[in-house]
This record gives sequence, C-alpha cells and structure tokens, in this order.
Amino acid sequence: MMIKRNTIQCSLVLDAVNRLQCHATADEIYDAIVKDHPNISRATVYRNLNRLANTGQILKIEIPGGADRFEHVCQRHYHVRCERCNQLFDVDMEYIQDLEQKIRDSHGFEFTGHDILFTGICPQCRK
Repeated sequence: MMIKRNTIQCSLVLDAVNRLQCHATADEIYDAIVKDHPNISRATVYRNLNRLANTGQILKIEIPGGADRFEHVCQRHYHVRCERCNQLFDVDMEYIQDLEQKIRDSHGFEFTGHDILFTGICPQCRK
C-alpha cells in the first residue's frame, strides 16, 4: 500500500489555489506557481490538483467543453459561466441537498450527486 504524504509540491498547489481565490484552470494555477518555482512540472501541478480535489481540500468544477476549474471554497454551490469571456462566478443561491430524491427515474439510476452550471453574460461583457 502506498502512503500518501503531504509533499512540498502539494502544499505549493494548495497555497496557489487559496491565494488566487477564483475559479482557476490548472494552467492558471501552474503559471502562478512556476514564477517562484521554475522546476515544478505541469504534470506535478495537475496530479496534485486532482489529489487535493479527491481529498476535499479544494473543489474541482468540471466544465463541459472547457477546462476544469479549481477553487478554494469547498462547500457545494452552483456556478454561472459567462458565454462571452468564459469566466466562472458563484451563484448566490442555496445548494439543493435533496435534489436527487426528487428525480423520477425510468432508467434504473442510483443518483449520487449533481452539478448545475448556469450560463449567462457577465456585467463586464454586457457593457
């Protein structure tokens, strides 16, 4: 059995996500780290982002047709993506905990969770 240890690289990745405080792509997080730590590889950043998401230390947001985003706010919440600039924003709405129980299923699924991504045009792009 492999013991997962908290590596320096993992700490660098977590610090970068917390410092950016946005819905950053893996590339944006890599760019933030590589400035001060030029020897870190992109693969190391990607691997640690997924590890941190799997352990619940950061939130991974999968974007259909786009790059996954990562953020420091870990409690479940919804997002809206601007159709013009592709930026992601939090939606000010309560997370619906029991939404899966309200689904009428005719395909035999056992629902385990949900992600809802709203789309719109942000105030900056509307100008």
